[in-house]
Amino acid sequence: MESKINILSSVTIENSKDLYKVVDVLNRTLKRENLMFGLALDQEEQDKAVFTIYRT
Repeated sequence: MESKINILSSVTIENSKDLYKVVDVLNRTLKRENLMFGLALDQEEQDKAVFTIYRT
């Protein structure tokens, strides 16, 4: 069985030390809706983060 992950939306925002907590609660709450959330540091600007929403 092949699992396909599609990017629904992505946005660059100011990084915050507690931002990962928001991503964690979204993942825990909405996994039954086949949604997944990601957070990564921007490669060019380390004070920015890239927040991405995926459909699994």
